[in-house]
Parts: sequence; structure tokens; C-alpha cells
Amino acid sequence: METIEQVEITTREERIVSWYEGLFPAVCGYIQKRGGDFELAKELFQEALVIYYEKYVLIGFLPQKAESAYIMGIVKKLWLRDHKTQRRMEQLGTIDITELKQPSPLIHKLLHLLEASGKRCMDLLQSFYYEGLNMKDLSRKFGYGSERSATVQKYKCLEKVRDEVNQKSLSYEDFLD
Repeated sequence: METIEQVEITTREERIVSWYEGLFPAVCGYIQKRGGDFELAKELFQEALVIYYEKYVLIGFLPQKAESAYIMGIVKKLWLRDHKTQRRMEQLGTIDITELKQPSPLIHKLLHLLEASGKRCMDLLQSFYYEGLNMKDLSRKFGYGSERSATVQKYKCLEKVRDEVNQKSLSYEDFLD
């Protein structure tokens, strides 16, 4: 006679086998249509199963729709996440490192204009544009009372840079190599 734990293990194994038999071919097709290969499909499917199973076991989650639809949704989200990451890495791979080490005259012009706006403005703009901080984080980092205050200060900093450009009578063409 089987114990309750053995029955649960058998049922669990049967469910996983049924997911592989019924859902994995659809996952492979989805990934292949988008340029992925079998190994990626297998990796994403297994990760989706782990995510689903953890939710199921840890919090007793049951999807409103079919389990297979929910698992497929997880696979799609994982694919999109991995695809975005891959595209970013490919874009970063096209940067010539030597260009970064030897700034062009254009970069010198831009840095001079930013420096003219003041160190605090330069730091604020760098935090927003290069570090990707949102207004809430900017307001905390720079000690502003609210997100609105940080937004206004960012605008004032950009205006300082624009004024500097106008004072020097620079045009868009001045920044082209």
C-alpha cells in the first residue's frame, strides 16, 4: 500500500511528464519561430516549470485558466526578457572601446557646456540620463522635497545648458563631426 507522500510524488511526476509531452512541443515551436534553438526552448521551459511549481507549492497558487496556458505565458515572458537582454548585449558589442578612451572634439564641446551649468546640474543630469534614476530616486539622492522639485530642477539644468548654447550661438551642426 502506498503512502500519501508516494501518491503525491507519483501524481507530481505524472503532471510534469504530461507538461513535457503536451506543452513542450508548443514551446519549441514558439521559440524556434522567434529565432531561438532547442537548447534555449528547453532552458526556458524548465525555468517556467520551476517558477510555476514554486508558486504552486509555496503559496498554493492555482491559475484561473489552464495550467498549460499559464506555463506558456511564463515561457513567453522569459523569452521576452532574454531577448531584450540579448539585443542590449549585441548593441553594446558594437561600441568601439578605443572611441571611449579617446574622446572626440564633440564630447569635449558637450562636456564644456554641461560643466558651464554647474557641478550640481551636471551630477543631476548624469544621474538621470546615464544612471537611469527616476525622479523619486533623484529627489532622495539630491535632497529635494518631492519628485516635482527634482523634475523642476532637472528642467532648470537643461535650460542652463540651452542658454549656454544660445549665448555661444552654437547650432546643431556645430556638434556634428
